[in-house]
Amino acid sequence: MAPPSVLRLHPDDGIVIARVALPEGTAIADGVVTKSRIPAGHKVAIRAHAVGEAVRRYGQIIGFATQPIAAGEHVHVQNLAVGEFSRDYAWGVDARPTAFVPAPASFEGIRRADGRVATRNYIGVLTSVNCSAYAAQLVADAFRRSPFLRDDPLADFPNVDGVVALTHKTGCGMTFGEPMALLRRTLGGYARHPNFAAVIMLGLGCEMNQVGGLLNDQNLAGKIRTLAIQDLGGTRKAAEAGIALVRESLADANRVKRETVPASELVVGLQCGASDGYSGVSANPALGAASDLVVRHGGTVILSETPETYGAEHLLTRRAVSREVGEKLVSLIRWWEEYTAREGAEIDANPSPGNKAGGLTTILEKSLGALVKAGSTNLVDVLRYADTVTQKGLVFMDTPGYDPVSATGQVAGGANLVCFTTGRGSVYGCKPTPSMKLASNTAMFQHMQDDMDVNCGTILDGEETLEQCGERIFRAMLRVASGEKTKSELLGVGDAEFAPWVQGAVM
Repeated sequence: MAPPSVLRLHPDDGIVIARVALPEGTAIADGVVTKSRIPAGHKVAIRAHAVGEAVRRYGQIIGFATQPIAAGEHVHVQNLAVGEFSRDYAWGVDARPTAFVPAPASFEGIRRADGRVATRNYIGVLTSVNCSAYAAQLVADAFRRSPFLRDDPLADFPNVDGVVALTHKTGCGMTFGEPMALLRRTLGGYARHPNFAAVIMLGLGCEMNQVGGLLNDQNLAGKIRTLAIQDLGGTRKAAEAGIALVRESLADANRVKRETVPASELVVGLQCGASDGYSGVSANPALGAASDLVVRHGGTVILSETPETYGAEHLLTRRAVSREVGEKLVSLIRWWEEYTAREGAEIDANPSPGNKAGGLTTILEKSLGALVKAGSTNLVDVLRYADTVTQKGLVFMDTPGYDPVSATGQVAGGANLVCFTTGRGSVYGCKPTPSMKLASNTAMFQHMQDDMDVNCGTILDGEETLEQCGERIFRAMLRVASGEKTKSELLGVGDAEFAPWVQGAVM
C-alpha cells in the first residue's frame, strides 16, 4: 500500500504536512481539498483558523494566523507568524529513571593514556591567532591526504588519520573577558580532545591571545608543543619547524591500536542544518530514537543551537533532573532574547531562506522539529559554549544555531562523533571528529549520495518505523566510531569548518 499523501503529526493539529507535492484540488481530509498547489514538505490547513488563532504542529504552537486561513489553504509565511504565548516549564515533571540496557553494545575505539576514548587519530596544528593561520596550513599541507591525489604522504603511518590545521579569524583585535575566555575554552577543548594524538600550537608572537596565557588559562603548560613565528624568524622557518615537530610525532601516533570499548564512551554532538519540512518528521525523530539508545547504553548526547530551541524549551525543562538544571536552560533563552534585541535582530529571523523553501515557517516550528533529535531521556546538565562535558546522558550546550559554530563548541566539549540531519542537503564535515549525515528524504539522499550517510526518508516512504531507523542509525554510529569512514571523510571535508563563536567588539 502506498503511504498517504499527507502526514498529520498530532490529533490537535489543524494542519497536515504534504508528503509529496499536492496539485490544486487534491483531497486531503474529509471534505477538504487543496485550494492551490502545495509543495512537498509544506503545510496545508485541514480546518479554518481565525486571525490571531494559534496554529499547531506536533500538538504545539508554531505561530498565529495573520489573516483568515480556510481549510485547504497553504499555511506559510503569507499567513503565519510568531506571537507571544506562555510556556509551562513544569520543572522535572516528566523526568524518569533511564532504562539502561542489560548488555551494552561496544565499538572499536582508541583508549588514550588518560582513559578517554578516541574515535579518530589525528595530529593537530592549532593557532592562537589568525596571523599564524597560513603557516599552520603550510604544516598540514605537507602531510595532506586527498581523495583527488594519488600520493599519500602518510603511507608509512596507516594508523594516523591525518594532520589537520584548525585556523580561525580572531585571537587579536579583541577584548578580554568573555570573548577571550570563550576562544580559549574552545582552543583548550580541541587541544585536549582524545581524537588528537599530538597537538602543536602555533602563534605569531605579539597577539592578544598570547600562547603562554592560553596554556596557563587552560592548564596545558607542558602538555602540547608550541611555536611562535616571530621568535623563529618568519613564516618559512615556522612552517619548517612545525613540519619537523609533526614528523617527530608520527611514529608514536601510529602505534595506537583499536580495542573493544563500551558504547558508554560515545559522546555524540547532535546537529541539524539545511533543514526542511520533513526534518522534524523523519531524520530528527529517528536521530532522537538513536539518541535514546546511546543514553540507554550509558553514553552521552549533546543538544545545542539555543536559538533553535526557542519556543520549545518548555519541553526540555519538563525532563530536567532538577529545577536548577531547567532554570539554566531558561536563563540561556532570556540571554538570547536580550542579545538579539541588542544587536537589532529577531530570533525569528531564523529559519533561513532555504528552510522556508523547504516548508519551515517560524522559529517555533523549526525548534519543535529540531528538539526531537534529543530523544526522550532526562536533561542532566546545561553548559556554556565549549565547556567540557562531564555528565552521562542528555546534555545541553549553549551555542548559536549556525552549524559550524555550534558543532565546534560540541567538539571542544568532547564530542567524539557528530550526527547531522539535513533536508535540503548540508555538506558539513568535521575534524578531528567524524560527522555522519542523515538525510530527511529519499530524493535528496539519492541526489547527494556522495555526501549523505544514512537515508531517513525510508520513514516517509513507509519502509521503516522511527524506531527501526533509529536502531539503524545507532548501529551506524558504532561502525563509524570503530573507524568506518563517513562520506565527508572520504571527500576530505573538515579542515575549514573549525569556527569558534566570536563575541564582542572587533577592535
